Amino acid sequence: MARLLQDPPKLHPSEWYTANNLQRARTESQKSRSECMTAESWRLVDEIEKTTQKTQNDVNKKLEQRREEIKFWKQELDNKLEQIVHETETLLTFKNRLERALEGCKEPLVITQKCLLYRQKRVGIDLVHDEVEQELVKEAEVLQGIIALLGRTLEQTNEQIRRNRSAKYNLDMDLKDKFTALTIDDYCASLTNDTPYIIYADNAMKLEGNFVSPEDWIDFSNINVEKADKQRNNSLALKALIDGILSQTANDMRKQCEMVNTAFRNRVKEVKDAKHKLETLLAMVMDETASQEKNIAALKKAIADKEGPVKVAQTRLEARNHRPNVELCYDRVHSSLMSEVQEITKNIQRQDALAQAQTELKGLSRRQLSLEEEIKVKENTLYIDDVLCMQMRESVCINNY
Repeated sequence: MARLLQDPPKLHPSEWYTANNLQRARTESQKSRSECMTAESWRLVDEIEKTTQKTQNDVNKKLEQRREEIKFWKQELDNKLEQIVHETETLLTFKNRLERALEGCKEPLVITQKCLLYRQKRVGIDLVHDEVEQELVKEAEVLQGIIALLGRTLEQTNEQIRRNRSAKYNLDMDLKDKFTALTIDDYCASLTNDTPYIIYADNAMKLEGNFVSPEDWIDFSNINVEKADKQRNNSLALKALIDGILSQTANDMRKQCEMVNTAFRNRVKEVKDAKHKLETLLAMVMDETASQEKNIAALKKAIADKEGPVKVAQTRLEARNHRPNVELCYDRVHSSLMSEVQEITKNIQRQDALAQAQTELKGLSRRQLSLEEEIKVKENTLYIDDVLCMQMRESVCINNY
């Protein structure tokens, strides 16, 4: 108990002063370090604020530049889209012109083929491979060649329209992405430090997805623009080609149509002239036939008229042959009677003129039948060429499409 109540050891006054001085020194040192730390903290805060502000300003500037860049390419894409849409619409009208031109070739070809078919019904000597048939065959070849050319051009036009639409699709998709990107960057540009609802996004720093380089980004849109330009230029060239083809084919069709029509007109005139000459010859033959018939009748009458005199002469001879005795004299009368009978008999027996006349009459009849048949041939030819073909060809209409 006495040990517990023992007084603690006493310190020396110097120790007390030393301890106080030490506390003061440590406190002043701590305070100095704290003040330095505070000053450094304010400097650091100020530096961070300035750096953050500078960085944010830099980001804002780059964001604005990016927005302008997107707007530039968006405008470029919009322009190219408008151009390719316009070219496609124009090309569609050219396609329609080609289709109408192709349809317009069908009726002339059918008419040409009908003309060739009708003309196969010509008969006799008129079934000839004349200039009309040559021009009709050429016209059919021209029309078939034009139809094939227009068909190939139409296929080429359809393919170009498909390519234009493909380029338009690429532009549409690129523009859609550009619009979305611009909308996002516009939203980002509108954000400030005081904007409500801004949040921490812990995963924002992760580079997820298929990021592309700025160069690839430019190349992508540039390729779409170049493709659109290429297809637009191709469309312009194709339209010029179509214009030339439509103009040339229409001229070729008109030229050949006129060649055929001219050949038809010449042939009809030629056949009409031939028919007129045949009709003139027929009239001559019929006149000559009538004349020959009169001639034969006259010959027959002349022969018939000699029967009386020959009978008289022969009767006289027969009677004088019965003279008696010396009276049966071969006198001048008997001699004359003999000569008369011989002469008349000889003339009667000379029927070669009548036979020849009858032969000529038969020949004239045959010639008449031949001429009549030939005239019918010409009438058939004129009906085919002038009525069936030429009237049908009047409906041929060749337009500039």
